[in-house]
Amino acid sequence: MLYSPYVRAQQTAQAVLARIDADSLASVVADERLREKEFGILDRLTVHGIASKYPELYEQRQHVGKFYFRPPGGESWCDVILRLRSVLDTITREYRGERVLIVGHQVIVNCLRYLLERCDEQAILAIDKAADVPNCGVTSYAFNPALGRHGKLQLDLCNFVAPLEAAGTPITAQPDMPAAPKS
Repeated sequence: MLYSPYVRAQQTAQAVLARIDADSLASVVADERLREKEFGILDRLTVHGIASKYPELYEQRQHVGKFYFRPPGGESWCDVILRLRSVLDTITREYRGERVLIVGHQVIVNCLRYLLERCDEQAILAIDKAADVPNCGVTSYAFNPALGRHGKLQLDLCNFVAPLEAAGTPITAQPDMPAAPKS
């Protein structure tokens, strides 16, 4: 299991570990590369909030696009993807042939999907715009030997929350702001 060092991800990892045989795991590692995207000075602002408080940054974001925009003190999606390429290299090297559980965050899930599904910018931004990644949602992949020359990972589940729903646990998904469109 690899997990983000941020508090909620640590708590989720601990909750998972409490329910499984942790001795059966190859390792349990907090990995700083799995932390959420750094939003810099725009942290906790909606698109509407960015436009109101930092109109010049809003304009720049509109010009270069969400995928490439790097706010002051923050990261672009491309920055996150670079660190996740390193995570995937580590997984390939150290956990080849093993099942790996990653506990991360919204942009991490989407950027891993970008890499594993070989999406382009438009495809991953459409996935991001269509729906938020729900808290404790499961996105999983299974190895399919029939794909490609040597097999590939194939999307198995996406944002799966049925066990939470069956247990009566509310799925928290709060919109940023009712009138603020995602872009």
